Amino acid sequence: MPEPLLVGLRPLVIEDVEQTARFARKVELDAGAHGRIRKGRAVLEEQIERGASIYGVNTGVGGNIKFSLTPDQSELLQYNLMRHLSCATGQPLPSDVVRAAMLLRVATFATGASAVRVELVEALLALLNRGITPVVPRYGSVGASGDLMPSAYVARALVGMGGVEYQGRHMAALEALKLAGIEPIRFARKEGLALINGTTMMTAVAALVWVDAWHVLRALLAAIALSIEALKAGTEPFAAWVQEAKGHPGQIAVAEYIREHLAGSKTAGDSARQSCYSLRCPPQGLGPVWEALETARPLLEREINSANDNPLVDPETGALYRAGNFYGGHIARLLDTWKIDFAVMANWGNALMAVLVDDKFNNGLPASLVPEPGVNSGFKGMQLSVTSLACAVRQIAGPSSIHSLPTEGYNEDVVSLGMHAAVTALDALECLRNETAMVLLAATQAADLRGAVEKLGARNRRVHNAIRQVSDFLSRDRAMEQDVADVAALMAAGKLVAA
Repeated sequence: MPEPLLVGLRPLVIEDVEQTARFARKVELDAGAHGRIRKGRAVLEEQIERGASIYGVNTGVGGNIKFSLTPDQSELLQYNLMRHLSCATGQPLPSDVVRAAMLLRVATFATGASAVRVELVEALLALLNRGITPVVPRYGSVGASGDLMPSAYVARALVGMGGVEYQGRHMAALEALKLAGIEPIRFARKEGLALINGTTMMTAVAALVWVDAWHVLRALLAAIALSIEALKAGTEPFAAWVQEAKGHPGQIAVAEYIREHLAGSKTAGDSARQSCYSLRCPPQGLGPVWEALETARPLLEREINSANDNPLVDPETGALYRAGNFYGGHIARLLDTWKIDFAVMANWGNALMAVLVDDKFNNGLPASLVPEPGVNSGFKGMQLSVTSLACAVRQIAGPSSIHSLPTEGYNEDVVSLGMHAAVTALDALECLRNETAMVLLAATQAADLRGAVEKLGARNRRVHNAIRQVSDFLSRDRAMEQDVADVAALMAAGKLVAA
């Protein structure tokens, strides 16, 4: 078992989020974070004692800031925030996304700027560490005051409201808390607001999409490298000198990755016979995707470690700030640009599939990549599915962040729609992963038909063998949906990257 992740000891990185969300790494609060949180809470309590008017503490929220609240009403407000936001819709978000969001809220609290109690943070950690995962519908956030609605579905579980997933089944939050030996917490002033007011959920999606997008990109590049050998295309376009002559780091990295798969090949063809662009221009076409993912890390990790709610306190100086760090503009834009990249990758996969299955272009392989075409249709159906998925990704790729509408009494008059960008990015990547699985299956089939498996580059051969562990050679038509699912699962687990 890995050592517990100490939140507040150092800035979190994306790998910390994945390990916690998907592999149940235990999370603890660092001693330094304890001190900052206590200082931040003390600042708030002092301001309250002085009679200061503080948003969301002794006033209403959003457009209701004009209403002053008594101490009793201030506490009731923290619960009513959960109640009035419990109107989300749609299929539940994946459990790993919700777990990632829980970790990110702890990271925000560890700055001390949210002015919550240590007891609240420990209660959230108890849910996370004991595997109680709130059920969170995907629609309801506009990403401006942050992800209010989906975050409320997490926050309400702390007081025993709503539904959760625990020990493999769905149940009421209160039942899960009892089974886990956890007492429901009582919210103090500001704590309900602090739990919901921020970019937590969209950033959780972005962190996991970043991990998965790398797996899919590398799998698509592996399919291209395998196709180069199966179709006897030339390797000259991937020479290091060619890439250096243009200079883009993503282009250089993609070409290197493909060369690594081709190293040791005895099947590559003559570059004088120019190949189509899908086999000749991956560094130039997919290099920007590689580069975009690499440059996204610092932006994403800044958001992961940010204080992103409102109001904020400086635990060192005691200053209180009423501002807008909850606005999800950076993450919304990042996810929107990734959706465009996913559409480019989907177009590439569709073009590559067409070259593989068409006997006018596949350099002597049988039509539809099946030994007895005519009575067998081979990969013809899979090509249709690839095109369908590519079209779906293209349709989803439209930017979400430009569709802002005013809401909440014109208080939130410009919104980021970061959560819309997040859920569409999730859907687009799922389509792309399945499409890439089909292209990998076709490239593997083409290598077998060429009789070139033992002559493949070493890494290409490992990819081929990994595919053949879950999918047999297609000698005659059969249902292939399980083959696709199994290859997609290999990809999601990162096993094709490690092949």
